[in-house]
Amino acid sequence: MSIDISPAFLFEVATAQAVPSELWDAITEQQLVDWEDAWKPALDDAVQRLKAAGIDRSHWPQSRHWDWRRKAEAFSGSLANPSFCVMCQGMTQGMMILDTLRSARIAEQVGKPIVYIEYLEVAPWNRRGLVAELPRYQAVGSILLRAAIEFSRQEGFKGRVGLHSLPQSNGWYANVCGMADLGADAGYQNLRYFEMVPDMADAFIAKGNMP
Repeated sequence: MSIDISPAFLFEVATAQAVPSELWDAITEQQLVDWEDAWKPALDDAVQRLKAAGIDRSHWPQSRHWDWRRKAEAFSGSLANPSFCVMCQGMTQGMMILDTLRSARIAEQVGKPIVYIEYLEVAPWNRRGLVAELPRYQAVGSILLRAAIEFSRQEGFKGRVGLHSLPQSNGWYANVCGMADLGADAGYQNLRYFEMVPDMADAFIAKGNMP
């Protein structure tokens, strides 16, 4: 199912300009090669730099152990697990895998179908704190979350979205995305669970692309 989130532009930090990007409704071999050949070395470099600077491990990239090839293969062919990616200037800038078989937890929506974000990751050079210089692009995560909301709407779920967040992303989901924080989930490694009801989804979409 094609998702239209036009216009899908990123912010190039160095030039303070908006640059066009593309949302693909699949994770293909090209994305996995980009992850292997570009993302992984960049993450390794970031970890080594943080380690050399004496930065506590809690500030190291918490998704550094994710294996996107294994994840993509695990969900390949599953209609319940669509995937998306953001492309810009020939390079994968972010990837996401969804699950459409979950139910909402927030009180006024409990039990209703929801689009659950299994995995969402932005390329390391776009993540502040992981690069020695400024990030390359901003708004990659916003485009992916917009895609999850629009997919939820197309499925008839009215924009309901949920996810478990890595600790480093808690503030972004709560403060930038405006999702409801339902607290730590003891059944899911104590990661905090966030959820978005239709009104929250509408408010997020109304903001447009956000760095």
